[in-house]
Amino acid sequence: MNIYIGADHRGFVLKGKIKKFLADRGYHVVDVGTYERDVSCDYPKTALQVAKKVACDKQARGIIVCMSGIGNSIVANKVKGIRAALCYNKTAARLSREHNDANVLALGSKFVTKKELYAIITIWLKTPFEGGRHLRRVNQIRSIERGLC
Repeated sequence: MNIYIGADHRGFVLKGKIKKFLADRGYHVVDVGTYERDVSCDYPKTALQVAKKVACDKQARGIIVCMSGIGNSIVANKVKGIRAALCYNKTAARLSREHNDANVLALGSKFVTKKELYAIITIWLKTPFEGGRHLRRVNQIRSIERGLC
């Protein structure tokens, strides 16, 4: 599975830790930026790149990191086919997959503890989508996307 990852300067350090964690577990990680910790950059650019890559690679997932995770999730959710979930804990990560079939995980470097970071990612990657009544709702989201100009 391809995992596209991106961060702004406030998520740069956390992105590096996540990349190593995923690579050590055999995931193919594609870093779309930023590549400099000390140079301020705009989070919409990297969030959009991750979202576009995931939208075009249906088997892929994406992880985006900024200070709060909020801006990144807003940007990613503008891309058709993306269901980005901002997760600050393991329960949110599990539910975002089971109920929403989230394909992009948004993380806030200021709020995700080092203690929970790897558990959140592991749960998010390994939890399957339940389908059933949740599929009906995800299909409603897809319908909304198709109907918007």
